[in-house]
Amino acid sequence: MSEKLQKVLANNGVGSRREMEKWIEQGRISVNGKVATLGDRVEPTDQLRVDGNALSRNKEKSPCRVLMYNKPEGELCSRTDPEGRPTVFDRLPIITGERWIAVGRLDINTSGLLLFTNDGELANRLMHPSHEVEREYAVRVFGEVTPAILRNLSNGVELEDGKAKFNHIHVRPTDDESQNQWFNVTLSEGRNREVRRLWESQGLQVSRLIRVRYGNLEMFKRLPQGAWIELDLENVNAIRNMVKLPNETETKVHTLDKLDHTKLSRMRRSVRKHKTNKVASHRQRVKPKR
Repeated sequence: MSEKLQKVLANNGVGSRREMEKWIEQGRISVNGKVATLGDRVEPTDQLRVDGNALSRNKEKSPCRVLMYNKPEGELCSRTDPEGRPTVFDRLPIITGERWIAVGRLDINTSGLLLFTNDGELANRLMHPSHEVEREYAVRVFGEVTPAILRNLSNGVELEDGKAKFNHIHVRPTDDESQNQWFNVTLSEGRNREVRRLWESQGLQVSRLIRVRYGNLEMFKRLPQGAWIELDLENVNAIRNMVKLPNETETKVHTLDKLDHTKLSRMRRSVRKHKTNKVASHRQRVKPKR
């Protein structure tokens, strides 16, 4: 039985469906020696190549794995950067024969919860608007926020790519003297810079943005910025159930690591060491020739 090419690639852990669609359009995928086109369907016996490398489709599917990463500001959600800037993939654990797929993106100035998985179908469903997976953000806004503005953002405003709105807006207590105010907002889609653009449509400036929840999974409060933790089977299946995927029965993590003092100290040292090495490497790369 034939399946869509991008689905087959995603199910084999090459990347998300959206990413695979781009790769197909870029001519990076071939089927039986012929460059693939978007819309192609493939049979189990078809030979697939990615960037000229044969894709094995006979291997047993690995257990679904999910990482929670606390993204700091200043990191890109891309695998590499020509300018040598840090990316969210730099410190992830290596998985043989597979690759981590980012579930959505956060822009360089946004921090907080970012999920990674080796399961392309899970990543696709979590990102697809049809599943309406809710995201929650803590946002600090500079300027006067009136009741009329909050009504506009709840009812919907027209952006350049269509109407958008927040599902819920929670006002957090703040100092009356401050010109900044914190809110918790939720929405069920992940358009580019959507949270920022909604506030900017009302003449306001976002001075801080942190994702704190994705679906039913909240950011672990003690997880340091720049650190990751692999989720156990219970949490993985809670995520899969959100998008109507069957439960996994196998796992590489039987018990979720406790973020005790020793574990946290080790994580922080690892993050600091990575930052130091990254800065040194970048300085060496841009060092002027004499």
